[in-house]
Amino acid sequence: MSVRVTLNCQIKPDQFQSLLPFLEDNLPNVRGFKGNMQVSVLFDEQNNEMLLDEEWLTADSHKTYLHLIQENGVLEKLGSFLRAPPVIKYFDKVEV
Repeated sequence: MSVRVTLNCQIKPDQFQSLLPFLEDNLPNVRGFKGNMQVSVLFDEQNNEMLLDEEWLTADSHKTYLHLIQENGVLEKLGSFLRAPPVIKYFDKVEV
């Protein structure tokens, strides 16, 4: 069973257009990382808020990816566009 991971990001004023090339460069790395199944980017222009909606095989595979980007500086670069660190949540699918 897969896990849904959300990263809620508050973008600094006037930074979303600057963030787009960074996302274009780095999303292929996320999508190609072992355990990643999909990544979607959603943006609320009115509140300057971005939601990264991801599906991973396991929470551990996502945490492994987070560790890698923390070590190689990608997470720090992402943080330079944000007002605060992203809020990361893990959700298990519930069959109802």
